[in-house]
Amino acid sequence: MTALTLSTAAAPGLRADAIVIGVAKGAKGPVVAPGAEAVDKAYDGRLAGVLETLGASGAEGEVTKLPAPSGFKAPLVLAVGLGPVPEKDAAYDSEALRKAAGIAARALNGSKKAAFALPLSDAADAGAIGEGALLGAYSFDAYKDNGKDPKAKNGKAPLAEVALLGGKPRDKAYKAAVERAVAVSEELNRARDLVNTPPNDLNPESFAAIAQAAAKEHGIKVQVLDVKALEKGGYGGILGVGAGSAAGPRLVKLSYTSSKAKKHLAFVGKGITYDSGGISLKPAGHNETMKCDMSGAAAVFAAVVAAARLGLEVNVTGWLALAENMPSGSATRPGDVLRMYSGKTVEVLNTDAEGRLVLADALWAASQEKPDAIVDVATLTGAMVLALGNRTFGIMGNDDAFRTALYEAAEEVGEPAWPMPMPEHLRKGMDSPTADIANMGERMGGGLVAGLFLREFVGEGITWAHLDIAGPAFNEGGPFGYTPKGGTGSGVRTLVRLAELTAAGDLG
Repeated sequence: MTALTLSTAAAPGLRADAIVIGVAKGAKGPVVAPGAEAVDKAYDGRLAGVLETLGASGAEGEVTKLPAPSGFKAPLVLAVGLGPVPEKDAAYDSEALRKAAGIAARALNGSKKAAFALPLSDAADAGAIGEGALLGAYSFDAYKDNGKDPKAKNGKAPLAEVALLGGKPRDKAYKAAVERAVAVSEELNRARDLVNTPPNDLNPESFAAIAQAAAKEHGIKVQVLDVKALEKGGYGGILGVGAGSAAGPRLVKLSYTSSKAKKHLAFVGKGITYDSGGISLKPAGHNETMKCDMSGAAAVFAAVVAAARLGLEVNVTGWLALAENMPSGSATRPGDVLRMYSGKTVEVLNTDAEGRLVLADALWAASQEKPDAIVDVATLTGAMVLALGNRTFGIMGNDDAFRTALYEAAEEVGEPAWPMPMPEHLRKGMDSPTADIANMGERMGGGLVAGLFLREFVGEGITWAHLDIAGPAFNEGGPFGYTPKGGTGSGVRTLVRLAELTAAGDLG
């Protein structure tokens, strides 16, 4: 992964492949952002005019390259757009810095070192820029033969090192911000790798093995329930979804504990390593990206490991509900009734509504430990994508204050989200003449129906929220900001921030 350092060096004398500066969109043209003073001075104060001549406006996402001034040891200046100039005395928004750093890192693919001279007024800015750069430099090329470096991106390795100019290497706050950026970014990128791994190599068993290895490395307790253990425990939802696959299901429990913890959070992730739809087979054109249906479990896995690496003073338990949903002679059929781990029975009307079945078992298992709050994360419904688009996830919950806190945490870290309701009238649509509940209800408001189903399997009195990340979990379009094509790691940073706030006592 790209190395991240703090540097007090001056831009002209630093040996690097490029100097990255920020340019903002002003009322009368581009404005050179703070941090680039030395570069601007070398252009005799005319850098903004030069950039405008080259077509730059300062708009978000814009990249302009120009030769470095005489006397600079770096040959290239890369100007990246930050968007509108902040109002008087206001600082640049953290997300604007993240995006700019990510865009610059991706544009410098193939370079060994880049000096980032973006606006850096405090440790929080250093963390945002560092995080954006590390996420933007990400690439997944494990299955590409580039002829040179198997880790290379289209023949060019990702940017190897980022030096944050204006940083304070000996300042505790700056060091902590960089360490946090590295830990969160590395784990988020690990989640991206898992999402991008093809399903012939990532199944419930191999996912569980990866979790076990990471747990051992970071001092996390791990328990893996295989098919026999799931049968003995009565996990009918997970077993029912995995019944049609030759790769048996797993339930993985990851437990990070702190001796100073006063609160306990449980994170539950949907881990369908491939979703064919089962007997209710998906139509042509809807199967190709279904390796991403384990994005929720990947996010939970990454968040627990990040919490351990950061040493957060909160206990965090992650539950990975892993199964492969395939059609076969042993697969669950529409009309079958499953007895869940909670003891409730579910009539399966559609085997492609499988995520809620594995989550239901894991939610009930998590509830038995009586945590202070449970958050589940899942690529659960196409209805949520229709409602909120491809970049925003929905948040539902049984506690309005907690739902709001999650929304604010998501916005703070740059993950677009929106609070969603759970209308009680939609619950009746899941009434079944045969079982306690059906796994399908009204078609309209399907994302909300799914949330109501999950609520049935949360222990009484436990605060709970549900993140439906079906839209932003997998980016089928081109890269933007620090978000690559493919797996995005959606939800990881929101969960980590929630853990941080809980550890600090900021959530009550």
